[in-house]
Amino acid sequence: MAPASKLLTGQHMNMIERMRPRSGLRVLVTAGASGIGAAIARAFLEADARVLICDVDTQAMTEFGKAHPQVAVLRADVSNQAEVDALLDATSERLGGLDVLVNNAGIAGPTGAIDELSVEEIRRTLDIDLMGQFLVLRRAAPLLRTSAGVVLNISSVAGRLGYALRTPYSASKWGIVGLTQSLAKEMGPDGIRVNAILPGVVSGPRIESVIRDRATASGLSYEDMEKQYLANISLRRMVEPEDVAATALFLASPGGANISGQAISVCGNVENI
Repeated sequence: MAPASKLLTGQHMNMIERMRPRSGLRVLVTAGASGIGAAIARAFLEADARVLICDVDTQAMTEFGKAHPQVAVLRADVSNQAEVDALLDATSERLGGLDVLVNNAGIAGPTGAIDELSVEEIRRTLDIDLMGQFLVLRRAAPLLRTSAGVVLNISSVAGRLGYALRTPYSASKWGIVGLTQSLAKEMGPDGIRVNAILPGVVSGPRIESVIRDRATASGLSYEDMEKQYLANISLRRMVEPEDVAATALFLASPGGANISGQAISVCGNVENI
């Protein structure tokens, strides 16, 4: 019989309580110093969690650490097995276990026609965006079994839609959805829930760079390419990092106790990219 999830606190909570993660959760967020990762880390802090983040951006790590001194901030490249091993050892030591893993680390990767991309660019994108999640999960699994915890893999709407001129990125994000659904079946008997969150066009420096590169590759102006992106979103607006963070909190709450194996888009209904 599967163990009762330690993320549940009883059957008699009111509805508002069910929507909030229990206090004291031990949370690891990869690439947590900026962007979506930082928004998720801050959200769990507001929910009284104990949070550890890793990143490779030294400046972002320093700034996040100064703003949130209660958070353990470590350097780790998720594509490097030795660094991932050290990260999970530190997580176990500093947090005393792990209740929620947010597999967020990833890069935008190259933009261009498939025959114009270098093997090095393709491999680096897959190594960080997809292999990095494998490396973290294989070391986190024993800790998550002990706590009957939650895995949140950050994918993208590019993990459910084709993305011309962005094939390495899209392929890795589709891979994350397959990884998520497979692990939900594998780890479910241990009480572990595994879901993927698929952000849409998230405002910030990364999407600005992507739009700029894709405009250049398509022979369009930045403004015209940005209009194309927004026209393909039913709500005609970008997503904020905090929108993704709110979904992460819900999935880690008692209200999400029976949600597993899902690929949940937070995108304003992106129809094409």
